[in-house]
Amino acid sequence: MRQIRRSRYFSVILGLGIAVVAIAESPDTITNYREYSSVYASAGQPTEAQLKTLQENDFERVIYLAYSDHESSLTGEDRIVKNLGMEYVHVPVEWEAPTKTDFYMFVAIMEQAPQKKTLLHCQVNFRASAFSFLYRVIYRDTPLDDAKEDMNSVWAPNETWRKLIFEVLQENGISPYCDVCDWGGQ
Repeated sequence: MRQIRRSRYFSVILGLGIAVVAIAESPDTITNYREYSSVYASAGQPTEAQLKTLQENDFERVIYLAYSDHESSLTGEDRIVKNLGMEYVHVPVEWEAPTKTDFYMFVAIMEQAPQKKTLLHCQVNFRASAFSFLYRVIYRDTPLDDAKEDMNSVWAPNETWRKLIFEVLQENGISPYCDVCDWGGQ
């Protein structure tokens, strides 16, 4: 009898320990998570549990930049996010053909409530880090070299994405060149 009580007691303690770990989890477990400010981050595809972690860490909005039928997208992400009490916005961006319209649609969403704690994500944080680079440089006055280093920590944009980045920067009167701005193949 004594052994059974100890076993139950251990299970309860273990269960509590797991609950404490889950509560203490931070969003940086999401693939390629990058926090740019206290109210803005980008990442790859979060899991359902990671979306719950975002909600527990006071995120208020999730913006998704890939197609919902992508093989690694989270089925029902819109409903999961809404059920967690966060705003969900979907801007489907074609990987091989991103457009300035896609970027400015994202900007319009952000500028409606720029202090709303937001996660911008796609599949692995390539689309999202490129949009974040542009948004931070053009709308948040982040120095180009700082924003470029942050994007480089995730990936080096390919020719398609460099073209979009250069067009948007030029349209906003900003040169894409800086001390750390090796764009490769330009």
